Amino acid sequence: MATAPSVSYSMTIRLEVPASGTAVSQLTTAVESSGGSVTGLDVTASGHEKLRIDVTIAATSTGHADEIVEKLRGIEGVVLGKVSDRTFLMHLGGKIEMQAKHPIRNRDDLSMIYTPGVARVCMAIAQNPEDARRLTIKRNSVAVVTDGSAVLGLGNIGPQAALPVMEGKAALFKRFAGIDAWPLCLDTQDTDAIVEIVKAIAPGFAGINLEDISAPRCFEIEARLREALDIPVFHDDQHGTAIVVLAALTNALRVTGKAIENIRVVMSGAGAAGTAILKLLIAAGVKNAVVADIHGVVHAGREDLKQAAPDSTLCWVAEHTNPENLTGTLKEAVRGADVFIGVSAPNVLGAEDVAAMAEGAVVFALANPDPEVDPAIARQTAAVVATGRSDFPNQINNVLVFPGVFRGLLDAQSSSVTTQMMLAAAQALADVVTPDELNPNYIIPSVFNERVAGAVADAVREAAKAVEAGPAA
Repeated sequence: MATAPSVSYSMTIRLEVPASGTAVSQLTTAVESSGGSVTGLDVTASGHEKLRIDVTIAATSTGHADEIVEKLRGIEGVVLGKVSDRTFLMHLGGKIEMQAKHPIRNRDDLSMIYTPGVARVCMAIAQNPEDARRLTIKRNSVAVVTDGSAVLGLGNIGPQAALPVMEGKAALFKRFAGIDAWPLCLDTQDTDAIVEIVKAIAPGFAGINLEDISAPRCFEIEARLREALDIPVFHDDQHGTAIVVLAALTNALRVTGKAIENIRVVMSGAGAAGTAILKLLIAAGVKNAVVADIHGVVHAGREDLKQAAPDSTLCWVAEHTNPENLTGTLKEAVRGADVFIGVSAPNVLGAEDVAAMAEGAVVFALANPDPEVDPAIARQTAAVVATGRSDFPNQINNVLVFPGVFRGLLDAQSSSVTTQMMLAAAQALADVVTPDELNPNYIIPSVFNERVAGAVADAVREAAKAVEAGPAA
């Protein structure tokens, strides 16, 4: 699949060129002939003989950007100056900061914000711990916790290398939901240690967002923390993905005119995200789901499952899916399926596999950056196609839900996250797309749609309040 130039590989190059002649046009020609894109060209200084120009380019990779820079260096009369990677510049010194909400201008301010006045507030909380939500940042704070074991598609790169992602997550919490989120990168991958650390820091937060923790440890960590804490624990890689997938599927089925209880869904991938998606789809009404992993279709008779612990995730999948007891490969399973959802590996399906699906097929190929099937190929025969990428329509992106989910949880002072809350979030996200807007290329709203976070937050808040209120007498 050809890769288009991306702002993720954006460079600004400072050049000196002759004031006369064709040097400027040679610059743009050199970039474009190399497969790059000129996104900005600014003259920053001018003289009779020389121009100083900042050229901003988009490339397809770091290596491609280097090739373009070398080609510019080779243009006669061009002197290459500073080369700046715009992505690295954005991360320089970190992407987030803490700011005080009140000015500290004089001794009076200091006495109220800190000692001695703060002691009165401390004692009020000691006497009534519930006041911590009212009198501290706890009411609006979320811990974004990782051990760096499964970062994006980069794998086990450790806590320090994970920090840029956690900072980005915190920035998105603030941008889309006004939540103060704090990145906590733990230098341990021991399950017991992680559980104990999060339990120990929990009093300062109103919610815990687990992030980029590898399976199967993530399942146990989340389950134990949910049992131990009185604040919501949400593993975004699992549940954020599941909510967006269900919302997108809801609208895809509206496009194709199919009912969720009548479709056959085939999934590729039985890891953290795949299992969470499966569970939420079943809760939403899917009755016929088939899951395939690297060993083929999951079924109770598979040899590796006979050796697995009865309470393993894969055994749960085998027990709750595949009502027709299919065996064999993913390619065999997908024949005649209404929906394919991939959270696995690149290029596991081809054009012939998508063509063999049912009429009005829905394909969600979510592996990033290279999907399970080329979206352009899938679109030739599938009715609706979605990916995890930003350069195709219908991007499945977790930022559509986690800010709103936590906004709703925090506003409701919820102590947990339930399936009903996640179903409500998915329905609210789907409904942001109006009937007039809905079409095969627009089943999910943009992350910058101003209605998204509020709609999700409202739905989660109401569902959370219903849980806290308990069943009607």
